[in-house]
Amino acid sequence: MPKRLKTLVLVPPRTYAQLFTPVHLDRLHSLCEVAAPLPCASLTDSAAAPHLASTQVIITGWRTRNLAVADLARLPNLQLIAHSAGSVKDIVDPDLLEAGIRVTSAANTNARPVAEFTLAYILLENKAVPQLADLYKQHRRDFRRDAYPNIDKVGNIGRTIGIVGASRVGRCLLELLKPFDLDVLVYDPVLTDAEAQALGVKRCDLDQLLRSSDIVSLNLPALPSTRHLIGARELALIGDGRLLINTARGAVLDHDALIAEASSGRLRAVLDVTEPEPLPSDSPLFDLPNVVVTPHVAGSVGREIHRLTDHTLDEIEAFASTGTLHDEVRRELWDVAA
Repeated sequence: MPKRLKTLVLVPPRTYAQLFTPVHLDRLHSLCEVAAPLPCASLTDSAAAPHLASTQVIITGWRTRNLAVADLARLPNLQLIAHSAGSVKDIVDPDLLEAGIRVTSAANTNARPVAEFTLAYILLENKAVPQLADLYKQHRRDFRRDAYPNIDKVGNIGRTIGIVGASRVGRCLLELLKPFDLDVLVYDPVLTDAEAQALGVKRCDLDQLLRSSDIVSLNLPALPSTRHLIGARELALIGDGRLLINTARGAVLDHDALIAEASSGRLRAVLDVTEPEPLPSDSPLFDLPNVVVTPHVAGSVGREIHRLTDHTLDEIEAFASTGTLHDEVRRELWDVAA
């Protein structure tokens, strides 16, 4: 039986309600000695003060306030920060890793629904489902499917999918695409030929990918080097009538350039992330018929959030039993990770 580590659940009430079902709470209490209050919204909460010195594990999540090295003065026994969401960059000061605090994240778990969301759009787009549904609605009984332009080219066989970024989401998407008869191209400046071969994909440069792909999916982290990576020049390389999907971060795509291209009707786009987020109410993107804007729902929502909790509890159990973590955040990868 692993030792029960003193654990502080440091999330606001809304996040706590999303993460923890009664079943999860039962498991949490079986694994950990849980500090009061539950949850704790802030380290400055007076009720939490008596427990901070003995806290060994902190569970964080969406909307947790940033943790910095200065906080270690109040947390002298802290060993692990277990983040029940994706990126830890808004939560954890990287100097904490330098100080020896272990950090784990549910980013790999959260990648699954994002990849599923993207896969769904790929399969439907290749079947021209959005376009055919619109035409059917317009013409109703008078609509004839065979009158659709290029109906003979519709389908999920032999189409080319371009994945920009072999990230967690990108790699999960690659796995989901394997059963289908699709050609897949990947652009990622840090992906080696050997890694591409192991993934079973063709590695190419960005321009080639944009020119060759029927659907382009953006799956790269928001970094200074990726800001507006897809701008006017890059969008112009994408063929007429093709689809761009962005589930990464809004900042990787130049929205002004996209609006110019989409306003011409030349491209279609699905945007689950935008810059800014949410979009201003008067953004032209809301009104363009060839652009779908969704409210950042590709990642874990509803029942999917419970997988994040399961991951966190699995990591705490492994850490308490053997000191190992399956999805540890590494300082050496901090600058290239989401």
